[in-house]
Amino acid sequence: MTIIRHAGLTDQGRVRGENQDRWFAEPEQGLYMVADGMGGTFGGGLAAQVVVETLPRLLRKRMRDVGRLDQPKAKDLLLQALAELSDRLRDEARHEFGLGGLGSTVVLLSIRDQHAIVAHMGDSRAYLLRQAKLEQLTRDHTIVQVLLDCEEITSAETADHPARGQLTRFVGMNGEALPEARLMELALGDRLLLCSDGLTGMLSDERIRLALVEESSLENACHRLVAEANEAGGNDNISAVIVTVSRRLAGSRE
Repeated sequence: MTIIRHAGLTDQGRVRGENQDRWFAEPEQGLYMVADGMGGTFGGGLAAQVVVETLPRLLRKRMRDVGRLDQPKAKDLLLQALAELSDRLRDEARHEFGLGGLGSTVVLLSIRDQHAIVAHMGDSRAYLLRQAKLEQLTRDHTIVQVLLDCEEITSAETADHPARGQLTRFVGMNGEALPEARLMELALGDRLLLCSDGLTGMLSDERIRLALVEESSLENACHRLVAEANEAGGNDNISAVIVTVSRRLAGSRE
């Protein structure tokens, strides 16, 4: 029998005046997420908090009749919940003074049995570590990513590009919300990382891979990732949630 374990950690970093990242885990529902708020000193943290508090309720409501995530409707219902959340946040911000530009990224992982759905809006990412190989599961919704896709810039030019950090999709965006999602089958030993750009902006994929490979404890891996991101500059809030698929040991009471 397999079991799912998780650990999470968020940190203000060395530059920001407050932490506007939020992370969430509800193992009973098989739901894990990271949100990175935007919209000023007050609005960013509020937007991320709305995401982690509201999205689980929307998912429970929309997916209550979904037995397996590999059902054709499962991914569509999850995307609908994300779009509904985005519309709600946008409409609320329009009617509240001082909340212009309110929004948040989100990356989420939904697990049931051997299947998982990864969904996102923005530049918070999901990674899969399988057999010591790291794969990025999400594609950043940013102007820089669009320029990369069009071959207008090279990977080496992304770090200092003036459009770095400018999102093309996020929760609370104007217009039609366009979240993305992918279904995957899990394997024993998989480690999945959800993180904000405060981590990926500071660490290369190889440094992320090494932390996930070399640290047997999920808590230690989270602490190592955050510590190394801070050592590299800590220019933004840093969040990491790691979820792993393992086999229950004989006689274990967990």
